[in-house]
Amino acid sequence: MGMPLSTKGITICLFFFVLSLAAAIEIPLSVAQLPTITEQSDTQIAYPFDEDFTITCEAKGNPQPTFNWTKDGKPFDLSSDPRILTFNNSGTFVIQNHGIITHFQGKYRCYASNALGTAMSEEIELIVPSVPKFPKEKIEPLDVEHGDSVILHCNPPKGIPPLHIYWMNIDLQHIPQDERVSMSLKGDLYFANVEENDSRSDYCCFAAFPRLRTIVQKMPMTLKVSRSNFIKERKPKLLIPPESSGSSSSVTVIKGGVLLLECIAEGLPTPHLNWVKVTGSLPKDKPVTENYGKILKIEQVSAADEGTYQCTASNSVGRAKHEFHVHVEEPPQWIKEPEGGVYSVGANLLVFCEAFGNPAPTTEWKLNGMPIDSRTFRGRVSAREISLTNLQVQDSAVYQCEASNKHGTILASANVNVLNIAPLILTSDGENYATVVGYSAFLHCEIFASPVADIRWTKDDSIEPLSALRYELNKNGTLEIKDTRKEDAGSYACWAANSVGKRAITANLDIRDATKLVVTPKNPQVLKSHSILLKCQSEYDSHLKHSFKLSWRKDGDELPVNSMEDGRIIMDMDTLFISSVTLEDQGVYTCVASTSLDSVAAESRLIVLDVPDPPEDLQLSENQNRSVRLSWKAGASHNSPINESIIEFEESRWEPGRWQELARTAGNETTTVLSLAPYMNYQFRVISVNAVGRSQASKPSLRYATPPAAPDKNPENIRVEASEPNEMVMKWEPLKPVERNGPGLEYKVSWRQQGVETDWNEEMVKKHSLTLRNTPTFVPYEIKVQAVNNLGSGPEPNVTTGYSGEDVPDAAPSSVSVDTVNSTLVKVFWFGIPRDRVRGHLRGYKVTWWKTKSMLDGKRHHPEKHFLTFVGDRNYGMIPGLEPFSEFRLTVLAYNAKGDGPESSPVVFETPEGVPEQPRFLRILNFDKDSVTLSWGLPKKANGHLTGYVLQYQIINETHEIGPLNDVSITNHSTLSWRLSNLSSSTKYKFYVRACTVKGCGKPVTEEGLTMAQGSKGIDRISEAVNPTQKVHPIEALEPGTEYTVRLVTKNWVDNNSIFEDVIETRGRAYAGIYDGISTQGWFIGLMCAIALLTLLLLTVCFVRRNKGGKYSVKEKEDLHPDPEAQSIKDEIFGEYSDSDEKPLKGSLQSINGDIKATESADSLVDYGEGEHGMFNEDGSFIGAYSGSKEKGSVESTGSSTATFPLHA
Repeated sequence: MGMPLSTKGITICLFFFVLSLAAAIEIPLSVAQLPTITEQSDTQIAYPFDEDFTITCEAKGNPQPTFNWTKDGKPFDLSSDPRILTFNNSGTFVIQNHGIITHFQGKYRCYASNALGTAMSEEIELIVPSVPKFPKEKIEPLDVEHGDSVILHCNPPKGIPPLHIYWMNIDLQHIPQDERVSMSLKGDLYFANVEENDSRSDYCCFAAFPRLRTIVQKMPMTLKVSRSNFIKERKPKLLIPPESSGSSSSVTVIKGGVLLLECIAEGLPTPHLNWVKVTGSLPKDKPVTENYGKILKIEQVSAADEGTYQCTASNSVGRAKHEFHVHVEEPPQWIKEPEGGVYSVGANLLVFCEAFGNPAPTTEWKLNGMPIDSRTFRGRVSAREISLTNLQVQDSAVYQCEASNKHGTILASANVNVLNIAPLILTSDGENYATVVGYSAFLHCEIFASPVADIRWTKDDSIEPLSALRYELNKNGTLEIKDTRKEDAGSYACWAANSVGKRAITANLDIRDATKLVVTPKNPQVLKSHSILLKCQSEYDSHLKHSFKLSWRKDGDELPVNSMEDGRIIMDMDTLFISSVTLEDQGVYTCVASTSLDSVAAESRLIVLDVPDPPEDLQLSENQNRSVRLSWKAGASHNSPINESIIEFEESRWEPGRWQELARTAGNETTTVLSLAPYMNYQFRVISVNAVGRSQASKPSLRYATPPAAPDKNPENIRVEASEPNEMVMKWEPLKPVERNGPGLEYKVSWRQQGVETDWNEEMVKKHSLTLRNTPTFVPYEIKVQAVNNLGSGPEPNVTTGYSGEDVPDAAPSSVSVDTVNSTLVKVFWFGIPRDRVRGHLRGYKVTWWKTKSMLDGKRHHPEKHFLTFVGDRNYGMIPGLEPFSEFRLTVLAYNAKGDGPESSPVVFETPEGVPEQPRFLRILNFDKDSVTLSWGLPKKANGHLTGYVLQYQIINETHEIGPLNDVSITNHSTLSWRLSNLSSSTKYKFYVRACTVKGCGKPVTEEGLTMAQGSKGIDRISEAVNPTQKVHPIEALEPGTEYTVRLVTKNWVDNNSIFEDVIETRGRAYAGIYDGISTQGWFIGLMCAIALLTLLLLTVCFVRRNKGGKYSVKEKEDLHPDPEAQSIKDEIFGEYSDSDEKPLKGSLQSINGDIKATESADSLVDYGEGEHGMFNEDGSFIGAYSGSKEKGSVESTGSSTATFPLHA
């Protein structure tokens, strides 16, 4: 770990020693140095179509070198021919292609010299080719007999290779070649034996020289083949190599080149050529034969290809052989080239030169281009090295080593520069460097010095050299600071010194924040055809914002900005949006952020999910009568493993074209045995399923037909249906096509009356039903149905019991009685009818009731009947929702599937009194400082004889504090107003009024008011509830000529926020009191009539809307949507309000789907029947309306909109 630096750049010493500076940098041209060849030509060909030919030789050195040339080892004067162009300070010259230039052909060498020495180039050969031509000659025709051997010689002219030879006729059609007729490597055309159709007079040899852009043609040759009187069969004879070469010959090939061995034989029949390697086997991958087996070709020859090869020409008469002894040689190559360098005075020199080749090359040392004379050279010279001791400046020279054998020559030079100079710092002073935190910083200090200089770096004002593990000094003087930190910023100095002198430069280093990058989401998985948004979030140093760039790559290749197909891929700086993702979009997406100092990348692998590819290659095996094995190859899963495979079948006999599921297998299985049904012509297909979905179905398999068999099963779901009493229709589910098992399917139906000893009745039918007529009413029968086809019957069928047709019951329930539970609920009992009188399956009992009169006023009612049904065989039921204090009549009947039986005799019963409903309204008519006058209305339904009212009041205020509850009992049931005295002034009160019968008191109606302050005028306060849907509301009992404040507020008395507030003044003179003859005033009577008419109209509208929409009562609304505050108060103070002897029917109406919530009622739900519109809750509350009922057992208040109860302090 590096130590922290102080403001003065506290450092640790670092010592560094450079052994060889020359290997690190080149010698600056400002320093005196030997010439060095920097550029030279290779072998040059002077093509006749070129305008000129350039021979290049360039060199550097100090002083500037001069140039000399030799040609074929002799000095060559560039000024000797005006066609040669030269250039200043260059050895390059140009030969212009004017006139005859053949005398320029030769081998050139360039020498570059200055005062310190001479550099020499390799030999540069200039070839001046002549235009190739065939000699003009007259070629005599060749007359031969059928079966003779013939050679047509081409003898092409010399030219620049490559050379291509073609044999064609005068129409430029190629002469056909085969095993009998072929061309040799030299271009001659060989006939192993001639045939009469070989006769022609236009055998032409064409020689093509592509580098010279020349094709030349030889004069046509004539071959005449005459018929022979006898067959000239003979054994093969080798024409190449000729017999004169003996049975073997030697071949030399250059390593890395191409070996071509050729054997051409004549004979009749045509010989066949075969090649073997005598000293080993032929490599399998290298040798090839060409020209119909007559040439053995081996490319890239190596030492392993050396050995003896044999060609054998054979036919049915005999054979001929020849062996080739192949030797692999190679031109010289360097083992160690001589190396020069910069040496200080007094140093020692040792230069090596070593080469290899086959044959072994010879080496020759030269000094400044001239052979070294060991007699005058003060050093030691051997074939492999040169050595000198105690070098001096005058020992600077160019040493050349040349290695040669018969296949070529190679040259290498070593510049030995002996220098004695002070350090030269080649890096500019005051350079500014910058890097980012965590990266390495490189401060350059390129130095040239001889002797070698010592280099050290310091930081800021410190004179101590830098040293630490994080600091590394390279051989070229560069200081590398690894894993940089912010504190590494500052000024640095590089010092270089040797025995001759000392130099220094400074450098400034800035440290920037590293660029950070993250791509979100990381490695997302996207469904094919969906979209994906990749975002590249980056942080970078503010100093680098001008060089900051973002780019995107996919799988390492940059995504071009302006070449996205159809706008499907959109790049917007740091976001990459891909819509309608395809499988090809899958890959690694890399966001690359780069600045002038750093580059970072963050990647996210996009995984595209798709349904699998369809399975392939369906195969059937292991064929059995009722099974077959299906195998397949699974398709690509597209990054979601295959969970299962679905095998479907289609059969062409019963339902052609309809594919049905047959089996499913695990996703990792690709074979399964399928259970098959008889008499089916199957074909199968497979569907692969993964988490994304189903693949397309595979291509269908081959068809597989199973043989027929007797049925394996009988029809199911055997049942009896009948619409008439004396009829029985037997039905069953027909067998599916896959269950028929064979042709000619029928059903054998057997039946007999249950309990009667008789034989089975049987009938064969093809359809899946059988009707029997004239059967007794509702009598049990034993029935069985068996499947039968042409190959036999199914298994013994099971016996099913069914009944013949039903009729309506012919008896009514007896002993009907009614027990009263409470004022709205009764329990009905009856004796059921005998089973034989049901004449069918008993469905249940139906109870019908209707109101005949009210016990309160004795008024008769038009009978509106209601009914409930009670399912099953039972003898009682609960009738809820009755009106209290009323007379009813009730009947009971039994019913079955055919219909209703006769009703029982009506039973008369009465309901007792109940508690009254809420008073219609409560109004404050007059407020003084200590008293108030209250007025209220009669309850809508008294539910009995009223015995009086209970008036309660208590103090309330805005801080939610409440006073004690005061009670006033009013025993006169006709009293509808009351004046309360001894109230506190300027105090807010809440008032409650309840109506009472002998059964108790009902729900209260409430109102609030504020008494007046001392000495103020009396203020009346009237408060009425307003329906939220109302647009107009009349205010009654106002005094004429009086100002009133009208305020519309929410119903919760704690909330004083007004929705509306205004001040109005009534017309006319003020009256002293509301009771002073007002009832005799005509205007008041008219106003009351108008209000009554309007109230009647509103009640009629509400009543109609309630009947249509099934509106809930106030109690029902409170139960369904209770005011949390009021509900908590009710629960706390009163609990469940009810008659003393009854369980109240909550108005908890259920939804129309008949879902029922259990409550705390002890009555069971089964005690209640099914009405025309619904059912009843466990507590006996009625769900829905009675049939035809207009008198609902619920209350809708016309006074206060809520039923609020007294609050105890």
